[in-house]
Amino acid sequence: MAAPDKLIIETPEQIPLEYTLAGAGSRFLAIAVDTALQLLAVLMVLVLLLVAARAAAGTGFRGSATWVQAALVLAYFVLMYGYFAVFEALWSGQTPGKRIIGLRVISTSGRPITTLDSILRNILRIIDSIPGIYAVGLISVFVTARNQRLGDLVAGTVVVHEALLRHTQAPARSTAPAPLGAARLDPREVEAMEVFLSRRHDLPMPTRDRTAGQLARHLRQRLCLTLEQQPSDEQLVEELVAEYRLSGRSR
Repeated sequence: MAAPDKLIIETPEQIPLEYTLAGAGSRFLAIAVDTALQLLAVLMVLVLLLVAARAAAGTGFRGSATWVQAALVLAYFVLMYGYFAVFEALWSGQTPGKRIIGLRVISTSGRPITTLDSILRNILRIIDSIPGIYAVGLISVFVTARNQRLGDLVAGTVVVHEALLRHTQAPARSTAPAPLGAARLDPREVEAMEVFLSRRHDLPMPTRDRTAGQLARHLRQRLCLTLEQQPSDEQLVEELVAEYRLSGRSR
């Protein structure tokens, strides 16, 4: 059974992948960083609008104050709420604050979020932020099993620690005497292997060995390999990822 701060996702190949959920503390720190950047941007926009208003007043343009007020309200809304949606869509689930703290938004299936996911989860930010200190969002994080605020529940997303999602560097070139058949693997199977390799050094040894064993058993059955062809479970995963990439099928 998963611990309260863990998210375990079973891939279509029945390989469990484990992520560490971000708690209220780390998420608050990320929001604090983002808020500081937002306020700085708002201040810069305000200065530019004031300069524009003075220039318009100097030319005798009527209603310049009204236009400045309308532009300021629009700019505030875009910077406060569009900021999160745009960054998360372009940075695969991260904002500057999340990147600094080491967090990322993913879908509950373990896949990267889409632009629609980003828009949905951030539209609800208006409600989550009530009454201005994210009280609604914090309550939701504390009472939900996956530490989700209302926006996450609607979009089907969770926030996890980035350290478990970083892409692994390309393994060394395969030294196996004959191809293992990696080209026959489904991209989802390769993705599961890459996720394991990217986070294996963060896992306790029993969990690392167990996960490598589960992957290796599936791969040996899938490719009809024998133990003699690759005695080490973890080495088998490394060799297959390397062979898959060298085959030209890697994205």
